[in-house]
Amino acid sequence: MKNNGKRMLRLFSVALAVILTAVACFGCSGGSGTGEKTSEPAAQDDYVLRVGTLAGPTGMGMAKLMNDTKEGGSMAGRYNITLYSSPDEIRAALLSGSLDVAALPVNLAAVVNAKTEGKYKVAAVNTLGVLYVLEAGNTVNSVANLAGKKLMATGQASTPEYILNYILEKNGLEGVEVEYRTEHSELATLLISGKATLGMLPEPMVTNALSKNADLRIALDLTKEWKKVSSGEAVQGCISVSDDVIGQHKAVLDRFLDDYKASVEFVNGNIPEAAQMIADAGIVAAAPVAEKAIPNCNIVFIEGSGMVSILNEFYSVLFAANPASVGGSMPDETLYYTR
Repeated sequence: MKNNGKRMLRLFSVALAVILTAVACFGCSGGSGTGEKTSEPAAQDDYVLRVGTLAGPTGMGMAKLMNDTKEGGSMAGRYNITLYSSPDEIRAALLSGSLDVAALPVNLAAVVNAKTEGKYKVAAVNTLGVLYVLEAGNTVNSVANLAGKKLMATGQASTPEYILNYILEKNGLEGVEVEYRTEHSELATLLISGKATLGMLPEPMVTNALSKNADLRIALDLTKEWKKVSSGEAVQGCISVSDDVIGQHKAVLDRFLDDYKASVEFVNGNIPEAAQMIADAGIVAAAPVAEKAIPNCNIVFIEGSGMVSILNEFYSVLFAANPASVGGSMPDETLYYTR
């Protein structure tokens, strides 16, 4: 009996050792119950996005992001950001396919989408209304006061003209003479020198003009005037993204949108520091001007259904004014990238 007991004990020990060895081997394999190995983690996508932005309010929300991507910054090597001085330059870069992402006027985003047969989509609204009427004097305190007057302006055949015309039309004004100048800086100089006494300009040119001529004042905020005659928003800037990048580097693109949103929040919440970044990046010439202008620039980050709703209504106004302003046909849901 004693020998049988010892034999049973030895057999039990051997069986236990076999079981423990099998369990250990199972754990080492990292397998499942079928003995399969776990898959390796997906490789990180190190694609560097080619980003373009504009001087002025359309690019101001990008300032923190541009600062962080400088050599030694927390996002160095993540994005390659180029500052353009005019919408025509950024349009050419998009049509040539040399940019993956761009901050640009909303009407231009629709035109580029049409010309590239959907290659670039709108991912976010980044700038609402930035237009103001300046006056040297005190005769204009409502849109009605523009009747019979000569108003100098910039932005002919683009969103500023269509915003102004829509406001005038909805207020029943037909006798306003509008004289357009090509460059914002040209009109600002005329207002500063006193050669013009009534003009429509965007920020930050507004702040610049006010700082150099004490006789000038903001007579009308056209963003507020738009809201009086429309249920929607006056929209001037957006983020356009490449459809190829959506398909091939979606995670990188979505990370950029998150980083850009954080940059917008920083600019709006840390105005003095952001103003210096804006000046350092060349988006606005001087930090003091940028600091005063930021609150009037309506810098936002609106994506998803909110973006679609706002832009659909605004594009319908542009399309009614001039179909060519949005690419010849009313944009539909294929224009948008919603994640």
